[in-house]
Amino acid sequence: MNTLFLKSGAILAGLSIALGAFGAHAFKVALEASNRTETYETAAKYQMYGALALIFVGILTDKIPHKFLTWAGYAFIVGTVIFSGSLYLICVTGVTMWGAIAPIGGASLMVGWVLFFMGCLKSN
Repeated sequence: MNTLFLKSGAILAGLSIALGAFGAHAFKVALEASNRTETYETAAKYQMYGALALIFVGILTDKIPHKFLTWAGYAFIVGTVIFSGSLYLICVTGVTMWGAIAPIGGASLMVGWVLFFMGCLKSN
């Protein structure tokens, strides 16, 4: 198993829960005042998706040791940090320019799923 992906997935999942709870409670008034509640929830949701994808990759690399799966794991890390991170930054700073970076993270997440698929195809 690739422990880098398992550890990264566990950290991102835990942070997703913590940040989601923070947004729902301590940061709720500020998010509502700036109409950023949905953006913040999207950041936390996609952070969890990325975390779960990393955990899947970490487990599968033991059974399917293909470079595409390894590349998928790195794409999930980069994509999750950039996508969710840029959305969190919009919510915290109010600077909407961070939204221009989000598509880079989204593209990286999509590439991760394509690589994941290709790695699974190569398992036969």
